[in-house]
Amino acid sequence: MAGRISRPSNTGYLPLPSDDTEADSNSSNLDTFSITRSPHSEEVSDHPLATKKDINGDSIVDAERALPVYDNKYTDSSVSDEEISEHDLRTLRRVADRLPPAAWLVAIVELCERFTFYGLTGPFMNYMQNAPGGLRPGAIGLGQSKASALNYFFQFWSYVTPILGAVIADQYWGKYKTISVFAGIYAVGLLIIFTTSLPVAIDSGASLGGLITAMIVVGLGTGGIKSNVSPLIAEQYTNTKRYIKELKTGERVIVDPSVTIQSLFMIFYLCINIGSLSAIATTELELHVGFWAAYLLPFAFFFIGIFALIIGRPYYVKKPPRGSVIPNAFRILCIASTKRKIIAAKPSYRAEHGMSAVPWTDRFVDEVNRALIACQVFVFFPIYWVVYGQMMNNFISQAGEMDTHGIPNDIMQNIDPIAIIIFIPICDSFVYPYLRRVGIPFKPITRIFFGFIFAAIAMAYAAIVQHLIYTAGPCYEYPLACDASEGGLIPNNVHVAIQTPAYFFIAMSEIFASVTGLEYAYTKAPSSMKSFVMSMFLLTNALGSALGIAISPTAKDPDMVWTYTSLAIITAFFGCVFFLVFRRYNKDEDVLNNLDNETFDELVEHDAQGTLNTTA
Repeated sequence: MAGRISRPSNTGYLPLPSDDTEADSNSSNLDTFSITRSPHSEEVSDHPLATKKDINGDSIVDAERALPVYDNKYTDSSVSDEEISEHDLRTLRRVADRLPPAAWLVAIVELCERFTFYGLTGPFMNYMQNAPGGLRPGAIGLGQSKASALNYFFQFWSYVTPILGAVIADQYWGKYKTISVFAGIYAVGLLIIFTTSLPVAIDSGASLGGLITAMIVVGLGTGGIKSNVSPLIAEQYTNTKRYIKELKTGERVIVDPSVTIQSLFMIFYLCINIGSLSAIATTELELHVGFWAAYLLPFAFFFIGIFALIIGRPYYVKKPPRGSVIPNAFRILCIASTKRKIIAAKPSYRAEHGMSAVPWTDRFVDEVNRALIACQVFVFFPIYWVVYGQMMNNFISQAGEMDTHGIPNDIMQNIDPIAIIIFIPICDSFVYPYLRRVGIPFKPITRIFFGFIFAAIAMAYAAIVQHLIYTAGPCYEYPLACDASEGGLIPNNVHVAIQTPAYFFIAMSEIFASVTGLEYAYTKAPSSMKSFVMSMFLLTNALGSALGIAISPTAKDPDMVWTYTSLAIITAFFGCVFFLVFRRYNKDEDVLNNLDNETFDELVEHDAQGTLNTTA
């Protein structure tokens, strides 16, 4: 059996993974990458060399880099999407494709940025909360509540700025240039916090001002990177059609782009958590050398990511910006809000009803409507991020009240990325394939629901740990604050290792909720608004941080048991509501993934389930 591989267009725009077998005949000039079969050929043709140009005319990728690199475990025979029967779809196992080298280069960039970010924030709570000379390392002495609020502010700012990065990338610069420029801004912020954490700066009182300034600059830098790096890595995989391959064992499998994208984001998140292990090193440096050494390490390591960004430039698939996409999208939303129906923004509808002309197409209105569907799912995520934020502030304070046996109290947070590094490969290689094999697809809405439940379990366990602290001496409900602590030098007699399950439950919640949220933001966003929809997902983290700031006054002894208990109840409740509201989207998963290949209205008509919910 044979097929031909048609080339990506010079625009660089490619559709999302498609399960629709009828889309090709009506596809637009953007939908140029597909695997089809020639009725007269007998073998799959080799990939002819080809190049694409970026918006500046630079050669950005050749065919061997742009096209998927197939694993040698497959034979040479293949069947294209058009030839996959309904029986094959029901019975054959679906597997991920092999990722191109350019995707791994982007993953290295993200690993280095996350190494820097988490290496920087790992010592933040001690740096802000504690004064110099106490049981735990410290520099500023704000106390738990104020330090928690400032920590949440940094998280808030870091996840608001991706909107700016998305607008700049989608309208003006493209993803690669935006990442490069904001990486330079990021480096300036790192330099500021390093210099203001030197002992002479702490002694002179410059550390608080330097910290706030660095938070603003670093938050701006990370915002320009975060909204663009995950879409950039996904864009390196350019195949959009399922096809059948025969393994050397004789088994026929479907190589599915949607499974590949799911696997890609699992790998992407794995790289994030490998990078976040930097907090192990920085918290040790904080304890044994000083904060200046803790902040020097991520500052130096960040330049490895910049180097990877530079050397990968000739190899990346880089899509040019689309111009006034975001402002027009907001104009469409304003029209839809005023007229109470989004169809009123379509040029065809407006011409028919004698309304003013607009500078967009009917298809673009459909894309905005699709983006709304993606963003609806993110509505409940701020609750999840409030819980996630506990790991980076109140969990650290909780560990500071227990007997750490000589290890840094803020090193315990690294149990989370270690658990993720262990369990992501297990989920990706064993759990998810097994569930698909036995007929349980475990679709995105269900995975996110389980993420909420694991987060609620983590808070319930944290409440139990806090109760154990309050029932142990010498200070019981006021750890480090009674005379028996000898000036805050003797913690309550509870071993810090008891925190471990709480971090494990948070890690499992991330695998199901956070990873799936990234995947959903990319796969459901129309091609013209990838970065923007990703920034909307990241904005939910900012809103969660804002909620965290609001509840930070409750972060004090002896009220922490009720704080954790309340968060557990609220998270479980909203997780259940989330599933009840959005579970219908599980049925429409394939339809929503196909929206780049047909107009929105046509796909609603083709939806066999009849469940696709739109605002039109």
